Amino acid sequence: MTLKELLQGIEFQHQGNLDIDVNQLCFDSRKVTNGCAFIAQEGTKVDGHEYIQQAIDCGASAIVCSHMPDKISTNVTYILVSDTARTLGLMASAFYSHPSQHLKLVGITGTNGKTTTVTLLHRLFREANYHVGLISTIVNKIDEQEIPTSHTTPDALELNRLMAEMVAQGCEYCFMEVSSHAVVQQRIAGLTFAGGIFSNITHDHLDFHKTMAAYIAAKQGFFTLLPKTSWALTNIDDRNGLIMVQNSAAKTYTYGLNHIADFKCRIIENGFEGMLLNIDKREVWCRLVGKFNAYNLLAIYATAVLCGIERGEALRLLSALEPAPGRFQYVNGAGVSCIIDYAHTPDALQNVISTINEVRKSEQQLITVVGCGGDRDRSKRPEMAQIASNGSSKLILTSDNPRTENPKTILDEMEGGLSSTQLFHTLRIADRKQAIRAAVMMAQPGDIVLVAGKGHEKYQEVNGVRSHFDDIEETTLALKEKELNTKK
Repeated sequence: MTLKELLQGIEFQHQGNLDIDVNQLCFDSRKVTNGCAFIAQEGTKVDGHEYIQQAIDCGASAIVCSHMPDKISTNVTYILVSDTARTLGLMASAFYSHPSQHLKLVGITGTNGKTTTVTLLHRLFREANYHVGLISTIVNKIDEQEIPTSHTTPDALELNRLMAEMVAQGCEYCFMEVSSHAVVQQRIAGLTFAGGIFSNITHDHLDFHKTMAAYIAAKQGFFTLLPKTSWALTNIDDRNGLIMVQNSAAKTYTYGLNHIADFKCRIIENGFEGMLLNIDKREVWCRLVGKFNAYNLLAIYATAVLCGIERGEALRLLSALEPAPGRFQYVNGAGVSCIIDYAHTPDALQNVISTINEVRKSEQQLITVVGCGGDRDRSKRPEMAQIASNGSSKLILTSDNPRTENPKTILDEMEGGLSSTQLFHTLRIADRKQAIRAAVMMAQPGDIVLVAGKGHEKYQEVNGVRSHFDDIEETTLALKEKELNTKK
């Protein structure tokens, strides 16, 4: 493909030959090969413009930049654009023959519920005999083929490469999480969405966005990108639900439990085994638990209907769905019920604890194990601790992913949100393995242990190094040890 073809629809100035063939796009100079176009992105930590000469030395024949380098090579074509991140998305889409235009691509954004919603949409549409792609925090999938992931939304090159493979394998739909970072960093530039979903917005990622206003604007930016041929489904019960879609050209639909909406739900029964819901005046039993999951299920149902599945069939498929990994996941043993959940924001933690407390009996203790990530939004740490303490019989503060921070500092800041009375019912155990073990061992038959924060994650990052760690594995091991001790 020629450079001129890759730049169609993009405003640019240039120096050099536009008719050269480009066999690869790169934004990492270490991956540049002969015939490559290097896009110099200005990242939060690294500026790709500093590596232009390195890219040329490795064989780059074209450089895309937002400002010209001091040294100009006569055998290289330079493309000057206002935003290299957005240009990368547009060029990546063109390079892979605009794969999102050949799929019905549905994105979901919001603080909580993204992974559950896309994962279960993928399962529902697979059960409806569609070929389906999935792009999520947990895993990327082409039908049932799993492709590991490290970001909520991959970079623009990886996104388009993955979608091109989905198209090649006959996928009709793709459901993807759209993070606020991805919107701001232009990772979704050049993609054509058939629909967009808004779940909710609460306190999160302020280490990146700095203010709630900026965070809300980032989420809203996704819906502003939607074309008029698409639809937007928004949670009308969230106070920012209608704000999200106010500048969108898409046809807007609403869903909710509390307000008049296009898609309406009411919880009839709620227990640890599941919920009986009334959706569109029809009753359906679902295996997920809690009010927050009622919203997720309603969004899934509405999406299925908007994508053309008959309402009765959508409800039948909905009733067969099981929770996403690490989302209100049960591990039981020695008479103790353990729940592992990814809840790592104040709102998500509140939702999980409230759900447990709606169901648990007065004689049952709730012992909560929770931490906060290092090198992330510090302002939510005392709030997380307070929420956990308010809703639990006993609290164990521990490490999540400390990353490069001292775990003691994180625990100190979490403790700052607790009163002296709350501290009396609180333990500090920085070692997460030992914290989980302690919670299980102190639990009496019938009690409930909540292990919150990491959910599906299979690692723990300490001092910048990732080591294998799995909350589900550690909880299971602790329960087995408790069972052995009980039998002695």
